[in-house]
Amino acid sequence: MSKLTRTVNVGDVKIGGGNPVSIQSMCNTDTRDVASTVAQIKMLEDAGCEIIRVAVPDMEAAQAIAKIKQQISIPLVADIHFDYRLALECIKNGIDKVRINPGNIGSRDKVKLVADAAKANSIPIRIGVNGGSLEKELVAKYGGATADALVESAMGHIAILDELNFSDIVVSIKVSNVPVMLEAYRKFDEISDIPLHIGVTESGTERMGTVKSSVGIGALLSEGIGDTMRVSLTADPVKEIYLAKDILSVLGMRKDGVEFVSCPTCGRTQIDLIKIAREVEDRLKNMDKNIKVAVMGCAVNGPGEARDADIGIAGGKGECLIFKKGVPVRKVPEQLAVGELMKDIEKL
Repeated sequence: MSKLTRTVNVGDVKIGGGNPVSIQSMCNTDTRDVASTVAQIKMLEDAGCEIIRVAVPDMEAAQAIAKIKQQISIPLVADIHFDYRLALECIKNGIDKVRINPGNIGSRDKVKLVADAAKANSIPIRIGVNGGSLEKELVAKYGGATADALVESAMGHIAILDELNFSDIVVSIKVSNVPVMLEAYRKFDEISDIPLHIGVTESGTERMGTVKSSVGIGALLSEGIGDTMRVSLTADPVKEIYLAKDILSVLGMRKDGVEFVSCPTCGRTQIDLIKIAREVEDRLKNMDKNIKVAVMGCAVNGPGEARDADIGIAGGKGECLIFKKGVPVRKVPEQLAVGELMKDIEKL
């Protein structure tokens, strides 16, 4: 297991220090459109998002932070590049964390203004190193966005804040190449106790992004590396939250939802197993029950193989067997199976 990182407070969410791994996402709305941004944040919060980030490209967006904060419950992070004035405005308007790289915002005096304002308001700073925007001199030194280049970049930004006696820091080291991402995070973890925001950047659409994020984020978490996470998908941000929750659940790090299992199809299957499994999984997404639900293709092995499930269904010929802890309860027609299963789940 990784060593214990320091604790950083983002609003009322604690990152690091052995606290539960928190789930983040980022709005894809125009931050200046307060109504749309608030609506999306509330949808993400309902899905399980615990920290939300918004883009702050200009002063109008920075000034919208105050109005957004008034209408949401989860901590808000400002994503800022280059302009220290935007960071100052966001801090003034009640932001909970700032994502800005101190090495990219100009003179030491400008960095000091941001660090001092953040410190005075107990606002942490996330240093976000990204393979696509790595410093040119480091790319030249290492021959590309290597793990060593990424770690050196992060340490360089940290050094600037250290000189200003600012230690309320979270670091992310993101790259789209999963092996490089893994190596970079592991190397950083060996030399620092700063909490890590983990993720695979530019991971792709829902299909490939799911694979890359599950492998990359899951591998680090299984080693005890990572204090907060964002799954990045070219898809509805709500899907990022569901996948993040699933990764934590599979690793046994979350028990605040339904665990769903289903068997592969085979020649014994006589029901539309794929359709039924998808429907059950979809209806369980937001259910807050610490139970295990199984959808099995046939009654030959179904109840026995899934005897550790609290409840499930196993297919027959045009009908399904509802079982609990491997014990058959009753048979129902295939077309009614999902509805009847859900009724029984609600009673648990």
